[in-house]
Amino acid sequence: MDTKLTLKLNQKIIEKAKKYASNKNMSLSRIVESYLQSLTTESSNDEFEISPFVKSIATGKQVPTDLNYKKEYSDYLLEKHK
Repeated sequence: MDTKLTLKLNQKIIEKAKKYASNKNMSLSRIVESYLQSLTTESSNDEFEISPFVKSIATGKQVPTDLNYKKEYSDYLLEKHK
């Protein structure tokens, strides 16, 4: 059963999210639903993987202000594809 949810978000974020959803051929509602499902489920089999950075924000962990995300991502890919 689907239920309507109203959210108040920054207009620029909404515009970017709508463009992202359109590029992925998904509805914005589906993307939000998948994200919320991944937050509330131990093992997630969703259509796309949520990055460690986004998970860290969702779990309340502090992200260092001097984080070099390009290096972190590069290191992650190198490790992943060994």
